[in-house]
Amino acid sequence: MTLNEEEKHQQRMQIKKAMIDEKVAKATEERGVLIVLSGPGKGKSSSGFGTIIRALGHGYKVAIVQFIKGTWDCGERNFIQQRCPEVPFIVMGSGFTWETQSREQDRAAAQQAWQQCQILLQDDSIHLVLLDELTYILKYGYIDAEEVYEALRNRPREQSVIITGRGAPVPLKELADTVSMIDNKKHAFHNGIKARKGVEW
Repeated sequence: MTLNEEEKHQQRMQIKKAMIDEKVAKATEERGVLIVLSGPGKGKSSSGFGTIIRALGHGYKVAIVQFIKGTWDCGERNFIQQRCPEVPFIVMGSGFTWETQSREQDRAAAQQAWQQCQILLQDDSIHLVLLDELTYILKYGYIDAEEVYEALRNRPREQSVIITGRGAPVPLKELADTVSMIDNKKHAFHNGIKARKGVEW
């Protein structure tokens, strides 16, 4: 007797469910995770902020530190500061490095932001910390990378951290529990289309 399409589909889904159930059963460790979102494509910060909203939706305490884009208008920052004023939202004061064109000014701003990061990474009441665009600060050497890795290793066991930005260094990716590399197949800006408020920023 030939199985019809519905029966074939049901069989495939039963096999798939058994495989997924087996993987779920093996995942027994309960702790916070370190997630790195890198690569040249669009959506790294968007993903990080989306996870912040998810955690807030579950009633968890979160914190955000924003590097590089600090002085630029930011829809996510506008929303969180207006609707969730209890959320720590720390901004690196100098903004884009190509705007300041001052290594010393950028380095001082990064150091100041990092000092506040260290406090957040020791606070066991914070469920999730977003370090937006931190990879650039590591790449430019504005803060000591080993100090960052040490703080990440020694954070509270239940605390998760998301780090975004292009060019994530290899040691950071090795330290992470989850690494997603977002590719860039096509981008409107490269075809002369202006960045759109509410979509790009």
